[in-house]
Amino acid sequence: IILYVQRYIFISGLAAKDHYKVLVLGGGSSGITMAARMKRKVGAQNVAIVEPSEVHYYQPIWTLVGAGAKSVASSGRSTASVIPSGVTWVKSKVAEFDPKNNTVHTDSGKKISYDYLIVALGLELHYEKIKGLPEGFEHPKIGSNYSVKTVEKTWNALKNFKEGNALFTFPNTPVKCGGAPQKIMYLSDAFLRKTGKRSKANIIYNTPLPKLFGVKKYADALWEIVKKRDLNINLRHNLIEVRADKQEAVFENLDKPGETEVYKYEMIHVTPPMGPPAVLKGSSLDDAAGWLDVNKNTLQHKTYANVFGIGDCTNLPTAKTAAAVAAQSAVLDRTVSRILKKQTPDKIYDGYTSCPLVTSYNTVILAEFDYDGQPLETFPVDQSKESRVMYHMKADFMPLLYWHGLLKGLWGGPGPYRTIMHLGMK
Repeated sequence: IILYVQRYIFISGLAAKDHYKVLVLGGGSSGITMAARMKRKVGAQNVAIVEPSEVHYYQPIWTLVGAGAKSVASSGRSTASVIPSGVTWVKSKVAEFDPKNNTVHTDSGKKISYDYLIVALGLELHYEKIKGLPEGFEHPKIGSNYSVKTVEKTWNALKNFKEGNALFTFPNTPVKCGGAPQKIMYLSDAFLRKTGKRSKANIIYNTPLPKLFGVKKYADALWEIVKKRDLNINLRHNLIEVRADKQEAVFENLDKPGETEVYKYEMIHVTPPMGPPAVLKGSSLDDAAGWLDVNKNTLQHKTYANVFGIGDCTNLPTAKTAAAVAAQSAVLDRTVSRILKKQTPDKIYDGYTSCPLVTSYNTVILAEFDYDGQPLETFPVDQSKESRVMYHMKADFMPLLYWHGLLKGLWGGPGPYRTIMHLGMK
């Protein structure tokens, strides 16, 4: 009976106690890796993780799911299976922060206190900020690789393409994996060539940004691919409406306020606007834009010394990717270790992030860069060149590294290997 009650308490999300040395908020890649690292620091019984979802997804693979190269089933595992053994799982949403009293309130009415708080809440998708969505996804010919609910719709739209415009969009907000919206364009181009439909397709990528990619070295390489494959890029174009019943998309021209343009489409891939978690906005932990306000070097909160942040929910001025999370986790691990010993943090995060830009079903440009947008490449080759080896690393090796390295708190990014590969030079 006692074992049954204990199991019920765990499953129902009611933690066995209300105070933890380290409380982790969020069960995505950031939260799980930090829970694993903190378990080794302070013991599993002193760590809890707050996460409502039953399933944990490896989201980077959804680019390939949307192109029919991987199954959506391969991207998910049960949350229970990835939470480090012995760490308490509080199956709830965070409802309120009270950092002055070292307390977090959950939506189930529970109050949990902590000595140290790690905020890893990710970001939120806002399809509803585009008129006509999300209800437009009930129609065919429209998909989005950013949600498990819509990623297979991308593949359905692509494989059923006949002729006309294939539209790909980028939102006028911060995004996670800024390369993903154009990766599916390159894959769609490759698929249509493979199936003999490319001559009937007009491929269009509309982005509100003033450039194709933020780092010049890789942007130059991508522009060459764009020209070679006859892809149409419209900069400063922002999606504001989808009329899925008519197969029309409406864009605003950011350089000519008030001017809009309607595009007919045979398929459209929508990247949604994104923003910080609603619970963070207006709390005492956020910056003016609603993101967690942390020191960009140490990941420690700028106001509360026992609060830390990692991943997409933070205001770190770098691209929001799983690769960034890996590098941040190594720094944050060191920062927390120093704080636990009443010492000053001494390890600095350089903004390292990576984006494997999938350019076909067997090639990748592996973009790696820092806070300053300077390439920070791991391998002693020119990574702006399309590579088959890098494709297999993206498609086959990185998922293994994610499940068995990052989520176990064992992978802190390629920094040490980069030093070896470049013989000690940056």
